[in-house]
Amino acid sequence: MPKKNKNELSHQEQEALLSTLKSRFVKNIDRHKDIEWAKVQAKLETAREKMWSLNEMEKTGGEPDVVGYDKTTGEYIFYDCSAESPKGRRSLCYDRLALESRKEYKPENNVLDMATDMGIEILTEEQYRALQKLGHFDTKTSSWVKTPSEIRKLGGAIFADFRYGQVFVYHNGAESYYGARAFRGSLRV
Repeated sequence: MPKKNKNELSHQEQEALLSTLKSRFVKNIDRHKDIEWAKVQAKLETAREKMWSLNEMEKTGGEPDVVGYDKTTGEYIFYDCSAESPKGRRSLCYDRLALESRKEYKPENNVLDMATDMGIEILTEEQYRALQKLGHFDTKTSSWVKTPSEIRKLGGAIFADFRYGQVFVYHNGAESYYGARAFRGSLRV
């Protein structure tokens, strides 16, 4: 039996993930009205590393789903669509610099490194606002979003949530972390 790569799923893992993704796709058809599952699946079956990244999103509680199609690149766009911030990605400071600056009570990891390790991108504020048009997310939690370099250079990072019928974007020190804050990712396939 050939040895699989680190970032590759077994056939059984692929089948289980495809089943989960298809079920979520069908259940939430309003997120992707003009997209056909058969075309998404065909694309996924030829993208082994992307399948691994989607599985990482799933394992950490992100509940990835198709939210769009880029006609220019021919890519399907997946976002984490869990109702609240993904449980397996909470209690993280923003980046490695923030993690290293903590003198005590360091979190296990940071958002940017974890996203890179998973092969995904952290949502931007614009993407986060677009996600909120597909449903109500983070009504009890919050999610770090991609922080502009000008803010990060000053020691800050931004996060967002949905309260009182609207999206709020806030700031914190990048070294902060909370049990109810994670990050949402995106992946293009």
